[in-house]
Amino acid sequence: MKVRKSLKSLKQKPGAQVIRRHGKTFVINKKNPRYKARQG
Repeated sequence: MKVRKSLKSLKQKPGAQVIRRHGKTFVINKKNPRYKARQG
């Protein structure tokens, strides 16, 4: 999982879901798990 400043490019990928947990923003992608990332 990558830690990134901006998740804008990742959340536009097909299958991406933006989720907030414990004050951190995550992008998870079941179709392509390469695009997992967190911010914060």
